[in-house]
Amino acid sequence: MEVISVANIKFAFEDKASAKIIDDISFSTGEYEFVSIIGPSGCGKSTLLRIIAGLIAPTSGRISYYGNAVTEPIKDISFVFQDSALLPWLTNIENVKIGLSSTDLKDNVKNKKALEILKRFELNGFEYAYPNILSGGMKQRVGVARALVSDPKVILMDEPFSSLDELTARSLREEVSNMLKDKSLSLMSVIMVSHNVEEVVELSDKVVILSNKPSLVKEIKKIDLPYPRNRHDKDFQKTVDEVFARLSP
Repeated sequence: MEVISVANIKFAFEDKASAKIIDDISFSTGEYEFVSIIGPSGCGKSTLLRIIAGLIAPTSGRISYYGNAVTEPIKDISFVFQDSALLPWLTNIENVKIGLSSTDLKDNVKNKKALEILKRFELNGFEYAYPNILSGGMKQRVGVARALVSDPKVILMDEPFSSLDELTARSLREEVSNMLKDKSLSLMSVIMVSHNVEEVVELSDKVVILSNKPSLVKEIKKIDLPYPRNRHDKDFQKTVDEVFARLSP
């Protein structure tokens, strides 16, 4: 069953042909599917992700969530930003509770849910600290926790690991991947924008490879490698080379 459907999306600033960013993009995500979007810098990857989230209206085309049009942000779709986007004047638990601001839960329930998700991301002990004392990796964990605390069905991730050291990024990639595979959770699909080919091959069931702007879909490549994936495996390296080849002009 399709979770997210991206159908013939086009986007241009002020509808001018010279400002066209996205020409015609279509793809879908299935249940328990991790989909990555990759392409050259400036091809509109982040813009496309914001269109899927309902934060930006496309020039034309349609975004659907389980068949229903997405024209504004909805509670079942959460967003993880590249720089964590934490509010420095709020404690970490208060930042996480922002993800529950649109719910009618009582405050004690919000506190409980926020504490549980912070513990899952190994942030217990830092719940009432402020973001300024956290490392970059810990801040990003708080950002992911905020996106997950509302039990969304879909998470959209905009280069979430790009600013992290490799050990921290590896740990967080593994956590997100495991959560998608955990059938006891609400999460049904992840869509990630990335420029890191190895990361994309490691995580994805499917990769949407975009052209230069105005961007089109060059290929939708399925990644059939078994989990967990070993970056030193010859089939892994072969797949990385294939994705690199399709990214080339």
